[in-house]
Parts: sequence; C-alpha cells; structure tokens
Amino acid sequence: MLHLGPEIAELRDELISAFNRVLDSGRFILGAEVEAFEHEVAEYLGVKHAIGVNSGTDALIISLRALGIGPGDEVITTPFTFFATASSIMLVGAKPVFVDIEYDSFNIDPELIEPAITPRTKAIMPVHLYGRPANMTRIMEIARRHNLFVVEDAAQSFGARWYAPGVTEASEAPYTGSIGDMGAFSFYPTKNLGAYGDAGMVTTNDDELALLARKLRTHGSIEPYQHEMLGYNSRMDELQAAILRVKLPRVEGWNNRRREVAAAFRNSLRASKHLAAPSDAQGHVYHQFTIRVDGDRAEFHQRALQRGISAVIYYPRLASDLIGANSDHLFVSQLATAESISLPIHASLSGEDEATISTFLSSVTTG
Repeated sequence: MLHLGPEIAELRDELISAFNRVLDSGRFILGAEVEAFEHEVAEYLGVKHAIGVNSGTDALIISLRALGIGPGDEVITTPFTFFATASSIMLVGAKPVFVDIEYDSFNIDPELIEPAITPRTKAIMPVHLYGRPANMTRIMEIARRHNLFVVEDAAQSFGARWYAPGVTEASEAPYTGSIGDMGAFSFYPTKNLGAYGDAGMVTTNDDELALLARKLRTHGSIEPYQHEMLGYNSRMDELQAAILRVKLPRVEGWNNRRREVAAAFRNSLRASKHLAAPSDAQGHVYHQFTIRVDGDRAEFHQRALQRGISAVIYYPRLASDLIGANSDHLFVSQLATAESISLPIHASLSGEDEATISTFLSSVTTG
C-alpha cells in the first residue's frame, strides 16, 4: 500500500542534515525543531495554534480533555472509521454516539446528527475519512445552533480543504483541522504527511484551549514541576519534528500527485458494472482510494493480490460493533464494511504501478 523507499532516496541528504542538526543540538524533546514545526504548520493551515503531541490518538484525547468533555457526556461521531476515533471518546469517560454515513462520501451524514442530540451531547467529532473533507458547513451550523463543540478528526486529511457550496477559490476554502473548535492530526508514517515514527498535532484558534493542550501534553504542566492537572506524557520528539519539517514544503505537490492517480483510477472504472469509484470532491487529498465492490469482494481482493496489488479493507468492522454498541440503525456503514476496499495510492507510486492497477481495474470492468 505504501513504499517509502523512493521518498527516502529523494530526501536522504536533507533528512541526514536534519538528523545531524538534532544530534548536534543535544535536545530531543520539545526543542527548537518542534517549536519551528508548530509555527510552520500553524502558518500552513491558517490557525493560531498548532501543538505537537506524540500521536493522532493523543491529539484526539487531549482535544476532548481541553474542552472539558468527560464522564456523563456524549460525543456524536461516525462508526466507519479507525478505532481511535471512538476509543479516544471512551478514554476520557464520555460515550460515543454513532450516526450513519453518506453513501457517496463515506463521511458522517450531517442530516442525521441533529436527531441524535440529547441533553448530554457536548460535541460532534466528524472524521475526514480517506482524506475527503466532511460537510463542515452543515456540521458547524448544527453545532452552533445547539451550542456544541466540534473536534475534527483530521488524521487522514492533512492538506485537504473544505469547499463550501459556491466556493471555487482555494483561498476561500479552509483546511481541515482549522474549522472546528479543535483539530487532531496524525503523522503516522503512512499518512499524507508522515513522520518516521509516531507523531501528532492539535490545532485550534482559541488561546485558552491551546494553553490547556500544551499543559495536558506534559503532565498538566507548563512550568517545570508545577502540575495544575492530570495530564499525559505526550510530547513530540525533535527527530520527528525535524523530519516533518523536511517533508512539509512538499505536501501540496504530493497531494496533487495523489489526485492525478485517483483521476486515472476513476477513468479506468468509468464503464464498470461491478466496481463503484468514489466521487471526486474539491479539496480531497486521497489518503486512500477506496472503491465499492458489487459482488464478491473476497474474490476481487484475491485477484488483486495475485496481480501483486496490495489492496486492503479499511474497515472490516464498525467501531460501534467493536465496543458492543447498537449498530442496527447504521445501514450505510454496514454496507461499507461489506463492499469497500482500498487500492494503493501515494505520491511515490510509479507510472508502471499506476498502469498495472488501472489495467487491473479495467479488466474487472470488462471481465
């Protein structure tokens, strides 16, 4: 699904220089590299604050904690996502309330959010799944009407923009993670902007929330040994920040390459009676290219593997099922677990590999 070799080869000299810079500094946790990376990400995304943490999961947990969400509270989210979305809510003592997804986007259906709101609802956590922005216009409208917080799970969508209806210019389309009260990013190595280890980031435009997030990432402390609350050991290390600083200026070009590959794959699927391509959306960064198989997905999966194509099923089970919650009303999400499968798509995908996958998709279309 991802081959980092070409990327590392291209960036090797800069990466070595970044490593040496950190080694020479003798500072490995929350030093100059982390501070610089936080500033550069904040500038890129157009947010006031970016706080480096050690994973995307901790970014979610710290965001929820900073907003004061805990036992007795409910957070509305999607069941069709990586487990960390739901587990982060549970780890702060709150209850995830699952609503179904849109068939076309795989993202939470905003029209189902309002009926799920109760007096205990404190927040909405949309996921920009596979790099496609959720409908933030409707989600923010609902949240503001009901005085709810919004935490964006932007783990898979670094560099994605939300184009509200009628918006055509990128300058008017905000980046995911900059729209809600707080945003949470993952820099896991497979992400569009990936570290070479674990790393994550919290984003916000609120000064007080940013201060709380900074305290929570370091055992509830800003000043050494002055602990104001129970926090976490969730600090971004200098080596990962230095690596990410090398890669950040290239993320726009890499995302554009993903869009080119996605367009080629969609073209190969145009006449398909068996496979459904995802609809395109402005601002989509294609962390995954996920299709639906109308028929025997297991057979399709096996055929792909036999061609040397590392297709993967994201996700075979709903988060709601994994925690024992009721999934009877999540019809579209259940269908997605049965039909969806993801194909390799990344900036280092060679033209030969792109052609191999496109040819395979065409053969399924006509076979």
